[in-house]
Amino acid sequence: MSEQIKSKERVAEHGEVFTNEREVNAMLDMVESETDRIDSRFLEPACGTGNFLAEVLRRKLNSVKRQYGKLSSDYEKYSVLAVSSIYGVDIQQDNVEECRNRMFDIWDKEYRKNCKTACSDECREAVRYILAHNILCGDALTMLQNNGAPITFAQWDLVMGSMLKRRDYQLDQLMEGHEKQMSLDMCVNGRKWEYDSEIDAMVPAPVREYPNTDYREVQKYG
Repeated sequence: MSEQIKSKERVAEHGEVFTNEREVNAMLDMVESETDRIDSRFLEPACGTGNFLAEVLRRKLNSVKRQYGKLSSDYEKYSVLAVSSIYGVDIQQDNVEECRNRMFDIWDKEYRKNCKTACSDECREAVRYILAHNILCGDALTMLQNNGAPITFAQWDLVMGSMLKRRDYQLDQLMEGHEKQMSLDMCVNGRKWEYDSEIDAMVPAPVREYPNTDYREVQKYG
């Protein structure tokens, strides 16, 4: 069976065909400045088993190693930040699970190589937690998860030292922000909108915010 398909039935039912490595790299080479940025955010709305996301992570981890590879504590922190900036949605639960595991394995291999005896299971648990909130099962067209709830992503920002700030956003609300011209501090349907300088667009206020937390302890959010 071709590596680009899992079965003919899945192709017929869902149009599921995976992008091969050559095309993945050619497309990512076009945005090389972003894949080299540790904190630049990527969303793959039909991520499959993670062909694009895996390569984005590899490139980001290469940047982490170049910039922070001399000190294991720095490498650990910024490698977690790299993972936290990557998002995916797929309609098939088995693809989602495979993608999460694939991303973790890529990160963990480099983590062990660079941090050696300084590696911690607590940090590994944090990365698995982040992946569980960044790679979701749902339909990016309806913007709903398979359980009917809105697709909601956690945004992770390194705010000071080793602290991460988590804010949750609904995908449909984020898309609405790109579609409308809004003024600063505008309130629509009871929601406050904010200007995001990174993307030069209005975005809705988060649906939930969490207290600043050490990046190795984000799983304690529950």
